[in-house]
Amino acid sequence: MTSPHIVILAGKRDGRLDPLAEAAGVTHKCNVPIQGKALLQWVLEGVENAWPQSPIWVSIHDPAVIADLPAVQKLTAAGRLRMSVSREGIVESIEAVIEEAGNPFPMLITTGDNVLVTAEEIRSIHDFGMREGAGAVIAIAEKSSILAEHPEAQRRFYEFSDMAISNCNAYWLRDAASFRAAEAFRAGGQFIKTKGRIAQAFGLLNLIRFRLGWWSVDGAMAAISRRFRVKVRALLLSEGAYAVDVDNERTYKIAEMLLAKRKPV
Repeated sequence: MTSPHIVILAGKRDGRLDPLAEAAGVTHKCNVPIQGKALLQWVLEGVENAWPQSPIWVSIHDPAVIADLPAVQKLTAAGRLRMSVSREGIVESIEAVIEEAGNPFPMLITTGDNVLVTAEEIRSIHDFGMREGAGAVIAIAEKSSILAEHPEAQRRFYEFSDMAISNCNAYWLRDAASFRAAEAFRAGGQFIKTKGRIAQAFGLLNLIRFRLGWWSVDGAMAAISRRFRVKVRALLLSEGAYAVDVDNERTYKIAEMLLAKRKPV
């Protein structure tokens, strides 16, 4: 089975200095230390063994700031790591990787603060996408499994008719045509995070259905698929920890605790 290119989005959101980075005295959040390592170091360690030869792209505003990370040096020496300078938004940054790589599909996308990511997780997403004939896959976890990890692991959930979920900061694209589905990210921020972005991407009626909880998760994916003419599927992961990334001081502390338990140094 074809292995994907792995893309890690590690740039500054809107080009601004993140409060966690400022507090840690670094210029990029992905260099904030946690459990003795930079956030990005944990992410690279989590993904590098998923496929032994998969190229790994890091999209970052200043590649020089991560040059001394052990995983960066190791993967660069192995010829697997490539750098791409981040653009103004998520989609634009992915577009830059596609342009530089030529044809980096299938593509597995995650973020530079997704410290609990594992090789097993991203392999399951890729395998699911290939098996289901999907154009795009969004990894999600259910509210109960997330809160089982920590009662403050997430405070906001997307409420559907069949379950409440959060995304797991891992996305899969089959080919260039499926990249149309990523237009939902064009305004920046996380997938379907605000009413305005839902309305812009999917239309007012779909916004009303979403807000009233008329949709099941699969129903929402079917609507997105129709909107973008790409088969979009959601993969429900059993591990709620996969929905925890390092967004702020609260989630930093929770991720630190989960790292100590799940990825002991």
